[in-house]
Amino acid sequence: MTDRKRVVIVGAGFGGMSVAKKLAGKDDVDVILIDKRNHHLFQPLLYQVATADLSPAEIAWPIRSIFSRYPNVSVFMGEVTGLDLPGKRIIAGDRDLSYDYLVIATGAVTSYFGNDHWAMVAPGLKNITEATDIRKSLLLAFERAENSEDAEERRRLLNFVVVGGGPTGVEMAGAIAELAKQALSHDFRRIDPRDARIILAEGGPRLLGAFPEDLSDYTRKSLEKIGVEVRVNQQVSDITAMGAQIGDEFIPSANVIWGAGVRVDHLAGWTGRECDRGGRVMVNTDLSVPGHEDVFVIGDAAHVPWRDGMTVPGIAPAAKQQGKYVGGRILDHIASRETPPFAYRHAGNLATIGRHRAVIDLNGLKLRGWLAWWFWGLAHIYFLIGLRAPALVMVQWVWSYLFRKKGARLITGQMAGEVSEQASPEQKNDKNTTGGMRGRSIPR
Repeated sequence: MTDRKRVVIVGAGFGGMSVAKKLAGKDDVDVILIDKRNHHLFQPLLYQVATADLSPAEIAWPIRSIFSRYPNVSVFMGEVTGLDLPGKRIIAGDRDLSYDYLVIATGAVTSYFGNDHWAMVAPGLKNITEATDIRKSLLLAFERAENSEDAEERRRLLNFVVVGGGPTGVEMAGAIAELAKQALSHDFRRIDPRDARIILAEGGPRLLGAFPEDLSDYTRKSLEKIGVEVRVNQQVSDITAMGAQIGDEFIPSANVIWGAGVRVDHLAGWTGRECDRGGRVMVNTDLSVPGHEDVFVIGDAAHVPWRDGMTVPGIAPAAKQQGKYVGGRILDHIASRETPPFAYRHAGNLATIGRHRAVIDLNGLKLRGWLAWWFWGLAHIYFLIGLRAPALVMVQWVWSYLFRKKGARLITGQMAGEVSEQASPEQKNDKNTTGGMRGRSIPR
């Protein structure tokens, strides 16, 4: 028998990792950190993987290596499929885990606002798989345009649509513009990548709605300066494999990228407690679930009131603050100490637009342009976990800055029409007669 308490943390994002770090090395707790992937991901830089600036290993870190020096932290790679709050256990496939304290930090997934079938043709940007798939699709579009004899098809391949005018959409649109109009500009012979058309569609009246209006205006003008068509007050009403309907116009496109919304899955059913329209659990002032003082919800999964009728935003600094608070709250509860309510400290909003362009609002102190771009970069490097990753990212950014090169322009994975080496002879023969590249001539 032991007096040590078991803390189970579901999710190894910024919030979950912050809880585990707070509890790592403590004598009176054992921590089990569960995630369906084996790495912690620095999501704010996913768009740079998607546009070939960084490789996945430069923004992800193995969870086990982060906690290898802490015997009281165990890592379990698996997916939670349910909760038994009365029985104080979680269900992960065919395995049950009991807990004394539970922290739910599952994050959010892409929301298509009831049009989930769009996910097949308009990927979101929430994990490395999605980022590398987008990278492959973007780079293949230029390769296929180079090989195409059909002028209309070339135009469709060189049209890129980004949906959503928040930080993700703005950063993605700017990065695609730089990929097309700078990094790839001299690499092709039959097409000019600078002819690529990048459209950013936002249903609201302006970009970056959480920023002051003058920074939103600067963002729009900066994007237009680097070749992005910005469309505000225009809803996307349909997306197919052939393109997107934006307002009254259908834009033919082989690449539609979704950055317009998120939602939280499962928690309403798992907790049986009130959730908001996005699926976030309404938590107490100490971030616990009503009726369960030993269960906490943090990060994107939590609805936490803030100020002026707003909720705490779903950004990395907020999740880290909540994680650190909950780690301390658990230690206080074990020691029978009082803990004050959670109080969010907002450092500001940051978004990058492109090379030498960014906007920053530090609670009224506004920066834009070159200085904001460097501040944005240093802030993101500061938040990277580990020692090796920040150094790699800094080197990669300096290389890209000095030579305007994209360092991760690899097309990997099985291409459309290809069959793996393990396929049967019949499958390979079928591939050769149903659209594979074998037997096709390359245009001269």
